[in-house]
Amino acid sequence: MSYSVAAVGGARDLLDWRDLEIGAPEIARLGAARLDSARVAMIGTVRPDGSQGISPIERHIADGHLLAGAMTWSAKASDLRRDPRYTLHSSVTGPDSDEGELKLRGLAVQADADLRIQATDSWWSAQPSDKAIVFLLRIGQALFVGWDIPRGEMTVHRWSPSGGYRRTARTYP
Repeated sequence: MSYSVAAVGGARDLLDWRDLEIGAPEIARLGAARLDSARVAMIGTVRPDGSQGISPIERHIADGHLLAGAMTWSAKASDLRRDPRYTLHSSVTGPDSDEGELKLRGLAVQADADLRIQATDSWWSAQPSDKAIVFLLRIGQALFVGWDIPRGEMTVHRWSPSGGYRRTARTYP
């Protein structure tokens, strides 16, 4: 089964990284720092049989857009071309780290040639378009979970284009 962008809400209904910077600057700041420190994030896709796939992905923020590249023959590229829904999660290095977690959900749309070249330091910038595909990750929901290990406090920042920004904190476990 194949999904059109219109069938899953339409990419025009979703926003770009620059919109996250305006609507939820704390999530954008914390999320960019987390993505920059790890350089690799995990992207979840929908496999042809409906199961979930997960793969590492190198992402770049360029000109207010969140971009991710994939080898054209890879399963993740095939998954995203067929069904554009994605989940992105920043890398986590340990169970007791206080580095925080960025989580995004939305639709991946193939980036045009002009946007593709904006990420000049990306691995795909040296590859022809038949070898590497670049996706613009449109954002429908953003979440950043912050951990204060010594105090035993978890802070959750949430944002969506329709719901706006909110912040909650609670103790754990």
